[in-house]
Amino acid sequence: MKLPARITAPVALPLAAAVLAACAPQTSAPAAGGDEKSGTLRVWLFQEVANQPKEKVVDAAVAAFEKDHPGTEVEVEYIPVETRAQRVKAAFNDPKSAPDVIEYGNTDTAGYVKDGGLADVTAEFTAWDEAKDTDPTARESVTVGGKVYGAPLFVGLRALYYRTDVFTDLGLTAPKTQDELVATAKKIRKARPELYGIAVGGAYTYGALPFVWAAGGDLATKDASGAYKAALNGDAAVRGLTTYTSLLGDDNCPAATCAQMGGNATVTAFAAGKAAMAIGGDFSHAAVEAGQVKGKYAVVPLPGTTPGSIAPAFAGGNNIGVLRSTSHRTLAVELMKDLTGKETQGRLFDAMGFLPTFTDVRATAAERRPFVKPFIDTLAAGTKFVPATAAWGRIDSSLVVPTMLQEIASGRKGVKAAADDAAKKMDAAFAEAG
Repeated sequence: MKLPARITAPVALPLAAAVLAACAPQTSAPAAGGDEKSGTLRVWLFQEVANQPKEKVVDAAVAAFEKDHPGTEVEVEYIPVETRAQRVKAAFNDPKSAPDVIEYGNTDTAGYVKDGGLADVTAEFTAWDEAKDTDPTARESVTVGGKVYGAPLFVGLRALYYRTDVFTDLGLTAPKTQDELVATAKKIRKARPELYGIAVGGAYTYGALPFVWAAGGDLATKDASGAYKAALNGDAAVRGLTTYTSLLGDDNCPAATCAQMGGNATVTAFAAGKAAMAIGGDFSHAAVEAGQVKGKYAVVPLPGTTPGSIAPAFAGGNNIGVLRSTSHRTLAVELMKDLTGKETQGRLFDAMGFLPTFTDVRATAAERRPFVKPFIDTLAAGTKFVPATAAWGRIDSSLVVPTMLQEIASGRKGVKAAADDAAKKMDAAFAEAG
């Protein structure tokens, strides 16, 4: 009888290592590994807000893999999303301590490829029968320079979760514009001071960006040569940032607490009954269902600036790839396919609410579980992505956007000044990436 995948606790990096990693030094690409046909494969996956349902799905996939590949053993470690940059950089630099297979955010793809850490699996992915049903956008998220560096795991989109009981008690309806969202949040905070009107975070980049995009702004623009230039300090972007950061205050979500919160923390606050609204993902569904607000919430698309409009959502999602340094190339690719295949994606949807990347699996899921409709509607309304350059990894890991939001929330800088400083840092990263 096979035991479930071994799970090891995340290991904290020493402070000095974390500081060095945050500076995003250039990594030296490790030599390609071997192709042993047995032994132990190590896997790093992301720790979710409510991780147990994910663990059960992964355990089942791993057990099937081990059964199909006698002589193999799989060790799974769940790592915090917030520290992935440091952990993965270290793994790229030290193949002996590196995993064979990793989960990574689609914003990380270009940077990880530039660092030489991910294996080119174009041939295997193309020959994989299930791959033909992959959503084109999801396939693009694992593609750099025409080559494939992993397999999509799920599509990540965010929408507005709100407490139906609180709204009913206060005679409120779901907001139809962002101005109405701000006003509603502050009404709730005034009437129910024990609650955040809407849980927002100064470290929640992908919660803030829809406000920038809805206002007509953007992170950056690209010229004819393909070079990026920061646009976060443009007039439209500043309007969006002003709307978002107006929620980081005592009249909604006090900066003393909320300025440090990221996406997981805002969802946790909502699930625990401490907030009347939150911007959460399809991947947050399991955590909310497991919380204090089960049966007392609904989800609608995050509104835009005009009635009936939907704010462009970040086209997020995670992928699973094989490290170039693996000494189990063939086995690692097979495990990647098992962890991202149709059966596993269907189970992850049922367990976590992760939106499948296979169009046929997604259609079936939507029919079976109506809670995905707001996310499907958001997807249909149009999504946005971060600059498709290795520079984004540096910008993200250096906390350029959270630092800007926190400077605004604390009152240390005005919105335009903070955005100007963030834009300078972004332009430096774009220039260095080339």
